[in-house]
Amino acid sequence: MNTEVNSTPWGQIKACVFDAYGTLFDVHSAAARLAEELGPNKDSISNLWRQKQLEYTWLRSLMKEHVDFWKITGDALDFALESHGVQNPQFRAQLMELYLKLEAYPEVPACLQRLQAAGIATAVLSNGEPKMMAAAIEFAGLGQSLDYALSVEEVGVYKPDSRVYQMAVDRLGVTRQEICFVSSNTWDATAAAHFGFQVAWLNRFNRLWDKLPGTPKAVISTLDDLPVPVRA
Repeated sequence: MNTEVNSTPWGQIKACVFDAYGTLFDVHSAAARLAEELGPNKDSISNLWRQKQLEYTWLRSLMKEHVDFWKITGDALDFALESHGVQNPQFRAQLMELYLKLEAYPEVPACLQRLQAAGIATAVLSNGEPKMMAAAIEFAGLGQSLDYALSVEEVGVYKPDSRVYQMAVDRLGVTRQEICFVSSNTWDATAAAHFGFQVAWLNRFNRLWDKLPGTPKAVISTLDDLPVPVRA
């Protein structure tokens, strides 16, 4: 897929809804802060941690065996550490604590403030458990820049189930077409576009678009380029 902004006209936008992990927050910043302790396997552990975290959300949703994202994050970390022969409860505890203090990408605060100044509601729609999400938002100093923080725990199923996206419509009191949805995860962006949101896929790392239903209105490499029309 072309990584330039799509020329398809945007409709009127009343709210901009963001995915949290990987979009606003750098999911690899936790392991990065223990780089010396984790050694040469740091990136491999972090990547597997993230991979299993996502896989467990999808599999548990299909199995109808929901647990919150904090439990899933711990289970995924255990798998990643075990896969690399790491048996250190202290590392495990430190990494879980650091996951509550993920670093926001540098352009995030200015993007949210720009949207609010334009009269567009801002929200995060996340797999994250509420306390987990609140900790990340507070650590990043984004509390005043987000009008809503929506967790899948309200519906008891993970993205990309359509009930999650419908929750944003219901809570924000706008139509699907009035929501700009931003995610760096292609499976999330495709599902949101298929649901009816106007989607900007944040392709930070020049990845391929998944072969799934749903087409974004724009493809951007940074939130500085988010092409949201200001409502009248």
